[in-house]
Amino acid sequence: MTQYDIDSPENLARRKHGIEVLSRIDGHQGEAVIDSLADINPALGHHVAAFAFGDMYDRPGLDPRSRQLVTLGVLTALGGCEPQLKVHIGAALNVGLSREEITEALMHSAVYAGFPRALNATFAAREVFAARDAEETA
Repeated sequence: MTQYDIDSPENLARRKHGIEVLSRIDGHQGEAVIDSLADINPALGHHVAAFAFGDMYDRPGLDPRSRQLVTLGVLTALGGCEPQLKVHIGAALNVGLSREEITEALMHSAVYAGFPRALNATFAAREVFAARDAEETA
């Protein structure tokens, strides 16, 4: 069996493109996630950048706002994804969603995912909003 080479020229180009997309959407938080994997699982970091952001997030058909709404709904429905949800709530703000749109999406998810998951997502949003407020006043 041949090992997948994350450092092949093709994969380096995909990862570079993915990191550019990730930076546009998530800013420094997304890059920090990729960097945090370097010492334990660089291949996972590669796939997050190359596949999730380079291949999927940059596809035509949905604008970044719509993609973030879908992401918020899915992460809320999955539950237990609050660290990732916080990153994507920040990303939703970065791509132009308002706090009201975000909290409305999280509330709407209660219908399909249940109130406990919608509550956890809303508490995660509160933390992100508070951190943004603190950054703006600093």
